[in-house]
Amino acid sequence: MDRDPLDQQTPYAVSPPHYSVSHQMVTTAFEVPNFRITQNLGIVRGIVVRSRNIFATIGAGLQTIVGGNITVWTRLCEQTRADAFDIMIQHATEIGANAIVGARYDATEVSTGVTEVLAYGTAVIVEPANPESSYRS
Repeated sequence: MDRDPLDQQTPYAVSPPHYSVSHQMVTTAFEVPNFRITQNLGIVRGIVVRSRNIFATIGAGLQTIVGGNITVWTRLCEQTRADAFDIMIQHATEIGANAIVGARYDATEVSTGVTEVLAYGTAVIVEPANPESSYRS
């Protein structure tokens, strides 16, 4: 018998399982390969509202004269998306998920120079589709 030694010592659940969402368990697909969804916990989101600062705007204005990638705004956009993504993961973790499916981004200009970035998806609990092929020994 290949039973986990901890299972032999505890014939019942000692505490409820605690889940957390890793970055690898977030997908734009509606399923996670090699896992099956056991519970749908609902929509989770991360919202960040950012404005451009005057120095970045001046620097970007100079870059538009020369042309090319406006790195100041690229960094601002990337950081804003990363922050919204992390807030979405935190939201999912707080409600007990261990994965997020159907993840998406949306952006809306709230005011001149002020943009809302929204990361959203469906929080789920997944388990391995084939538990026998687990990496644990």
